[in-house]
Amino acid sequence: MIFSSPFARTRDTSNIVAEVLEINKENILIDDRLHEMSVPMYEGQSWNEYHKDFPTTPESFYKEEEGNESYNDIKKRTMSFIYDMESKYSGKNILIVTHGGPTWLVMAGVNGFNAEESLKMGNDFDYFDNAEWRKLDFVPLPHNHNYELDLHRPYIDSIILVDEKGEEYKRVPEVIDCWFESGSMPFAQDHFPFENKDWKEKNFPSGFVAEYIAQTRTWFYYTHAISSILFGQAPFENVVTTGTILAEDGQKMSKSKNNFPNPLIIADKYGVDALRFYLLSSPLLKGEDINFSEKGVGDVASKIIGRFDNVLNFYELYRDREVEDKVFEVKDNILDRWIKARLLQTIEEVNNGLDAYDLIQATRPFDLFIEDLSTWYLRRSRDRIKDGDKEAKHTLYFVLRFTSYLFAPIMPFIAEDTWQKLKVSSDVESIHLTDFFDGIEVNGIDYEILKEMKEARDIVTLGFEARQKAGIKVRQPLTTLKVFKVKKLSNEYIEILKDELNIKNIEFTEGEEKKVELDTYITEELKQEGHFRALVRAIQDMRKKNGLNPNDFVGIEIETGVDGQELINTFMDGLLKSVGAKEIKIKENTGVVVVIDDLSFNINISLWS
Repeated sequence: MIFSSPFARTRDTSNIVAEVLEINKENILIDDRLHEMSVPMYEGQSWNEYHKDFPTTPESFYKEEEGNESYNDIKKRTMSFIYDMESKYSGKNILIVTHGGPTWLVMAGVNGFNAEESLKMGNDFDYFDNAEWRKLDFVPLPHNHNYELDLHRPYIDSIILVDEKGEEYKRVPEVIDCWFESGSMPFAQDHFPFENKDWKEKNFPSGFVAEYIAQTRTWFYYTHAISSILFGQAPFENVVTTGTILAEDGQKMSKSKNNFPNPLIIADKYGVDALRFYLLSSPLLKGEDINFSEKGVGDVASKIIGRFDNVLNFYELYRDREVEDKVFEVKDNILDRWIKARLLQTIEEVNNGLDAYDLIQATRPFDLFIEDLSTWYLRRSRDRIKDGDKEAKHTLYFVLRFTSYLFAPIMPFIAEDTWQKLKVSSDVESIHLTDFFDGIEVNGIDYEILKEMKEARDIVTLGFEARQKAGIKVRQPLTTLKVFKVKKLSNEYIEILKDELNIKNIEFTEGEEKKVELDTYITEELKQEGHFRALVRAIQDMRKKNGLNPNDFVGIEIETGVDGQELINTFMDGLLKSVGAKEIKIKENTGVVVVIDDLSFNINISLWS
């Protein structure tokens, strides 16, 4: 049999072939599905003009335009013809006389190719020479409406498999949900109970699984159901279920809306640790949905990672390796004892959260601990460390070291960076090769010191509020602060209060707890001391603007009046130490003008050589 395109040239070819092969011309059938590509809008134009509007891309392969055929249209009509031939004329020898485009696309369809695969084939396709013939091997495949290979239902249902004995095989319509297979995974992967008889004893139930919230009705459900049927118990001991990350406005994230940030840009901008911590500390880990906030990631990067890096960098600046390869012990200083207690308290809280598979609970203590380390312990211990206090350096080293353990499961990269900077010769190569909190016992937390330091800090807060209400800056020393409290704090805390609030005397008296009363009278002596502190602050600002490091010594020239000279001479020793100066000259000079109340200073600062 011969099937021909309705075009005159293909009909003529069919007649010639029939004569040569002595085939009855009544066996030549015309089928409109075999004609050349129909693009009437481009009649009389070259194919180059057509391809300007229809480039060879997967999108153009399907592109529909009224009156014109797409490549997909040709593939669909020619494949419709092929499947008809298979059903009506099975076992016959059939000659198909057609054109270049239909020849390429019917061969793509026979292979079940999609648009991309068909175009790739077209680029490499060896088009027929005039009157050339080739054998077309065809086996029906499960396919979608575009004749693209698709092994899913219902397409697979039309396929019948035949073995070497001629026996036919069809898909059984009544099949169990494929999630049953996934639910059988824990034991089926080891072929239990047919092999590995001891599998259950060693592996069941699993300690921990984590998955997306939708799995509660699929994998979680099936695993639980199958395990209950077979073994009479749940297949897992702990479960973490995550919710859905939505766009910032609460809509579902989608490519079409482009309503989500590029995760690679987020990682480059803030670091992957910041992104990890943001997600692990969010309600997402309680199976709830969250509206993703880039600001939230930025807050983690600055308030936790940034602050910690600043503390680490400060320690490296004044590092003393002699204090590092020893057991973590603190002795007398109240701040050292307090920060160790805070560290142990934080370790306990994080451990409790991790042991309970509650990552929100495990991450909650980080922010406050890093803030305490940076803005309270280090700020109040900075001068001790600069002056070479070994106890302070020892304490800060071990707090940083054990904080890297805290970070390891949550923020693995900053944990490893810290470890590489702080590890000693006896340490293993990576923190992720250590036991969790190796070398520290989380017991004996001094809760009393934690309580008393909190009381002291509460008093500081009230003292600052009283200063603000009175309009007196902290740089200005004052004589007395009365604290109305049932129990007086020890002298260690009183010294902290004096220094922090810039108060000469702290008086405790019985009364309503933690209320304070500020003596706002400023003597001439106190006023002069306040001027000194303001001058130190101004010079420190100049050092910073000039890009000087804390270890850089400077020389200073100051032009000022008689009262200013008297102030400098009175506080000369303290001024030299406070601003890192080797020499202060009082002379005529043009520099930066600093005005403090009724005093004026013309200051020029330069690196000491």
